[in-house]
Amino acid sequence: MDAQGPGGAGDFDPADQWVFDPNTGNYELRLNAAETSADDTTELRRVSRSSSGDNAVGSEPRGRRRAAKQEAAKATGPVSRRKPKPKKSKTKKALYWGSGTLAFLLVGGSAAAYFVYQHLNNNISKVDVGENNAAVSDGPMNILLIGTDRRDGKGNEGYGDAGSVGHADTTLLFHVSEDRSNATVLSFPRDMITDIPDCTVKEDGEEKTIPGEEEVRFNTSLGQEGRNPGCTWQTVEKLTGLQVDHFMMADFNAVKSMSTAVGGVDICLGKDINDPKSHLNLKKGRHTVQGEQALAFVRTRHAVGFGGDLDRIKLQQQFLSSLMRKMKASGTLSNPGKMWDLAQTATKALTVDTGIGTVSKLASLGKNLSKVDLKNVTFATVPVVDNTDGATVLLDKTKAEPLFSMVRQDISLTEVKKKEKAAKDEQAARLKGPKADPADVRVKVLNGSGQFGAAQETVDWMQNTEGMSRTSNGGNAPSELKKTTLEYAPNQADQARRLADSMGLPASAMKEGTKDAEPMAEMTLTLGADFKGAGTPISAPSKAPKDIQRVEADDKDVCAK
Repeated sequence: MDAQGPGGAGDFDPADQWVFDPNTGNYELRLNAAETSADDTTELRRVSRSSSGDNAVGSEPRGRRRAAKQEAAKATGPVSRRKPKPKKSKTKKALYWGSGTLAFLLVGGSAAAYFVYQHLNNNISKVDVGENNAAVSDGPMNILLIGTDRRDGKGNEGYGDAGSVGHADTTLLFHVSEDRSNATVLSFPRDMITDIPDCTVKEDGEEKTIPGEEEVRFNTSLGQEGRNPGCTWQTVEKLTGLQVDHFMMADFNAVKSMSTAVGGVDICLGKDINDPKSHLNLKKGRHTVQGEQALAFVRTRHAVGFGGDLDRIKLQQQFLSSLMRKMKASGTLSNPGKMWDLAQTATKALTVDTGIGTVSKLASLGKNLSKVDLKNVTFATVPVVDNTDGATVLLDKTKAEPLFSMVRQDISLTEVKKKEKAAKDEQAARLKGPKADPADVRVKVLNGSGQFGAAQETVDWMQNTEGMSRTSNGGNAPSELKKTTLEYAPNQADQARRLADSMGLPASAMKEGTKDAEPMAEMTLTLGADFKGAGTPISAPSKAPKDIQRVEADDKDVCAK
């Protein structure tokens, strides 16, 4: 891209709008003075190209800018044109978004969605899904990435089903841990049979409720019957028990333009592939794909594996991992000219919720998530089993629920060992000692889960299955809780250990008081939103179930077969 403009009306030098932050070693885009926060404590020094015609439209005249530079030099010292040597870090940044840049691209057999740096607000399309969450939260974050196979719009024609409103053809949930040390990305098979809840959409300023459906394909949660991304949002929440914070969506054209903007994405094939449906024709080995060829790669399914969507998901995960590595290694996100080109390409295809519907909010989100290391990013496919019709799949609840539980409790698929040891040590300390006989356990169960009848269900299970006959239903808790808790006195510790063992309570759920209780006093068990049914352990497993399809984002040796 030729960053130098002739200086006439309507022309400008994008690189001249990037300023360098000497404290972070990163460039930041300043489109206008309003985008520079009033409370910024960092003096940003402008790094621009020397040119006879580098005045940007709306900027100050050359002489005035030179005077400003001289004044700034007096206060901060000489302005160096040489980029300072970045500070060394013990942990390499994998998803490196610079200061405020998050570049995570979803590429589906039909789509892509990604985070971008500060760019033009009017390039970003927004959908009001009835949620207006803050751009960033202090806890774990869940960002829904949707790829739509809609056939309308520039660059989306010529792929069959002309004029189709599209489906949720590719859907991933990007979970980032509370400490920002790791991320788990869940891929949802489009042909998975599930229930879609009622959802409310806004049309011309008026709200309209679209009735839900039972036992239909997951991909119909978008586009069909007028459903918008909010309907996919609610479907994912119902399936996983996770609370979604934001969504991002893009279409066919995004994968073509983004793969080209980064100079191509490296992929690997374990065999020759000639798929007339996706138009992918490549020999076995390693290739760099972009544009139409990149789209063909992520749409291919008939020529790999068993020819289904699950095999195509593997290609998408390989592509995404490679793209993330490419953006990290190529310097794209630390080069002002390249970053401008990438941002311009990205924002034209991006649709988001109103909570992140401005460049400043996207930048805030990107900066917050920029600590995630590539080696700690894991892609996993939601476990499913074949349906009897041979064309769809069903959720494998025995494997899916433990996986969802791990994500809900913020347990990484890549850093389990470290967290597992700490959790086991704490759990062992709380449970060390004798356990009371089940018949001697006295506990009152309160329902703070938000699920109707949960307390009675638990009491019935305790009495009939676990032999805890001295249990009672205390009704609804004063308020709903996110996590289940057990309150007990020091002289009830043996009863608490027995109950914790039966219910699979985590150590964090056990709240021991300071004073002994009366001999016949009851403990108090308050069920939280993490309660998934009587007999189902509250605590998440320490490692993912076996045979879950997964890809580590830093694995360069994955080849499609």
